[in-house]
Amino acid sequence: MSSGKPTIDDVAALAGVARVTVSRVLNGGPNVSAKARKAVLAAVDKLQFKVNMQARFLAGGKSHTVGLLYSSDLESEPNSFYYAGLELGALRACSKAGFQLSMHAVNQHSLRKNDMILELVASRRYEGLILTPPFSDDIGLLQAISEQNFPVVAVSAGYDAQKLVPAVGIDDEAAGYEITRHLISLGHRKFAFIKGLEGHVSAEDRYFGYVRALREAGLEASDMPTVRGNFTFKSGTDMANQLLGGEVFTALVCANDDMAVGAMFAAHRAGLALPQDVSIVGFDDTPVSEIIWPPLTTVHQPLKAMGQQAAEILFERISGERMHGGGKPVSHIVPHTLVFRESAVSPRHLQLKARS
Repeated sequence: MSSGKPTIDDVAALAGVARVTVSRVLNGGPNVSAKARKAVLAAVDKLQFKVNMQARFLAGGKSHTVGLLYSSDLESEPNSFYYAGLELGALRACSKAGFQLSMHAVNQHSLRKNDMILELVASRRYEGLILTPPFSDDIGLLQAISEQNFPVVAVSAGYDAQKLVPAVGIDDEAAGYEITRHLISLGHRKFAFIKGLEGHVSAEDRYFGYVRALREAGLEASDMPTVRGNFTFKSGTDMANQLLGGEVFTALVCANDDMAVGAMFAAHRAGLALPQDVSIVGFDDTPVSEIIWPPLTTVHQPLKAMGQQAAEILFERISGERMHGGGKPVSHIVPHTLVFRESAVSPRHLQLKARS
C-alpha cells in the first residue's frame, strides 16, 4: 500500500478488483456484481478511504458549486437569521469539501416558482441543491427534481417530503409540545397561538405539539384563539393586536421569534406588563431573543449544525460515496433545546396567591 492517505488504487488492490470498478461503486454506477461491490465497500471501510471531492470535481469539469435555495418575495423582510444560520453551517461544510456555496432566492408567491427551480436544475448550474421551506415541502417539486436524478436535500421538511428526499431538521412537534408543557407547568390555562406561513409544514408541527400538550392537560386548542402570521415582526405585531382585542389569555405561543418579538411590542404598546400580564414564547433562539425585554423563552434550533449536515449529506449524494438506506432517503433529526428566560412566568393570579 502507498504511504500517507489511502488512494483509490489501494482500495482496488485490497478488494482485488480493477480501479474502474472501485470508481463505479463509489459513484453508485451500474454493471458491478454484488460480490465486487461488497469487497470494495469492505476495503473502503478497512482503509478508511475518503474521496478527494475537490480533485474529483475539478477533474470532471463540474461547476463545483451547490446552491442553498430560499424564499423571498422582496416585499416583506426576510427571516435573515434563519437563512444566515443555515448558510454559515453549509459554508463550513463547503470549505472542508472544496465546494462553493451560492444563495439563491425564489419568490414563493410567483406562479412560476417551480418552473424557475426546475430550470435551475436543468441548467446544471449547481451540482446539487439544499431546499428550505416552503420549497422543501412542495411534493410536486420534489418529485420532479427526483425524476431528474438531481441531488437535493430538504431542510425542515414534513413527513411526506421526507419519503422523497433526504431531510435535516429538528423534531418540531416535540419542541411545540415541550414549550407548551413548560407554560402549563407554570400554571397557564388560557392560551393563544400565532401560526407561521401557510404551507410551512414544520411550523404546523409546532402547532400540533402545542395541541397535544393542551389535550394532555385537559384543555382544547379549539377553545383558544389562533391566528396566522408570516414569520415577520410586522405580522407578529398585527396578529397580537388582533388577539389582544378578543378573548383574554395569559400565555401566547408564537411559531418563531420574530413574531414573538412583534407580539411583545404590541403588548407593551397596549399597556400590558410583561411577563406579569401575559407570557410570550417563540422558536429559533435568534439573537434578538436575548436583548428584547423581557428576554424571550424560546426553542433553540441549531441552524448552523442543520446547514452543515445538509451540505455534508448533499456532498455524499453528489459523490455517490454512501447509499442512504439502500437508496431510500433518510431523515436526520438534530437535537433542539428549550431556552428558559424571563418572558414566561406564572399567571398573575397565581403570583398574587403565592404572595398572600
